[in-house]
Amino acid sequence: MNARNTQRINELGEFGLIDLLNKMIVEQRSAVNNASTHGFQLLVDTGDDTAAWKTVQGTELFTTDTVVEGIHFTRSTTPWADLGWKSLASNISDVAAMGGLPTYALITLGLPPETEIEDIRELYRGMLEISNAYGVALVGGDMVRSPVVFITVALTGYHSAKPMLRTTGKVGDKIGVTGPLGGSGGGLRLMLDEELTELAISQETTEYLKRCHRRPQPAVDEGRILASAGIASAMDVSDGLADDLSKLCRASGLSARLYSEQIPVHPLLKEAFPDHFMDLALYGGEDYLLLFMAESELMDRVMPQLEHASVIGELGSGEPGRVVIVDGSGKETDAGRGGWDHFA
Repeated sequence: MNARNTQRINELGEFGLIDLLNKMIVEQRSAVNNASTHGFQLLVDTGDDTAAWKTVQGTELFTTDTVVEGIHFTRSTTPWADLGWKSLASNISDVAAMGGLPTYALITLGLPPETEIEDIRELYRGMLEISNAYGVALVGGDMVRSPVVFITVALTGYHSAKPMLRTTGKVGDKIGVTGPLGGSGGGLRLMLDEELTELAISQETTEYLKRCHRRPQPAVDEGRILASAGIASAMDVSDGLADDLSKLCRASGLSARLYSEQIPVHPLLKEAFPDHFMDLALYGGEDYLLLFMAESELMDRVMPQLEHASVIGELGSGEPGRVVIVDGSGKETDAGRGGWDHFA
């Protein structure tokens, strides 16, 4: 086993690190023109003042997201390679929510000078793994000194027709979700709560929940299926089902009813948290699945195309943004706010 290289950023210098990362990107990404199948040709690669590419007819998408050490992640719960994967996953999920395909990414790093070079190699290993898996090309970025680690990803995407939006929900639309919820929140709680680690939770359950938190799988294929079927309204689940649905409802001027017994939860999450799995499903966040809305006939047509999807409620004409949870006995509870809020 090779000894770990403990060289630090303040020893290699900014430009040395940039050269190292440029070389790593060019050598390890699956293709320089990952986005060429969507009609783009890369003209200027990483290492210049900007990246540049040709575009074609269609809709170009652009999103950005930042993760900050101590706010969005800790080094004890998220290894560097998983941090690289996850920092891109949230952006890819935004493109998936529009029904698009991700294309090019720019990465800004904020790094303490004592950060070890090998850690940044691991960070980029994770970024390259997910970018190669989802057809994204890393084409440059920026780097600054910072008291804590932060990563900002700017990602472009492409849609050949009309993107799905949050503002197009209608009264009576059914609400669907593309897979089981709460796994990421369950994984984080498992890693943070020392008492839970002492319980008799199976290795299979532990690995599943940690994987949900550290290596989420953005629903790009599902987004393409939804958009192709004619679904007009969707968004991704990043801050928690209840809060994200409330955002969509406010954007569409509507309310929603969710039926708790229809909300999909993985059996391993139930095994680990038999008393709290529904709270995790509603408020856990970072599942990066898709919420989508459609009238009944269209929903019936699209559901057979989605292997793990479930219909979980419907939109109504009540107070915009209000989400009501209905349990198996018919009791109604206001969902309130329990998901992620940067400034709460």
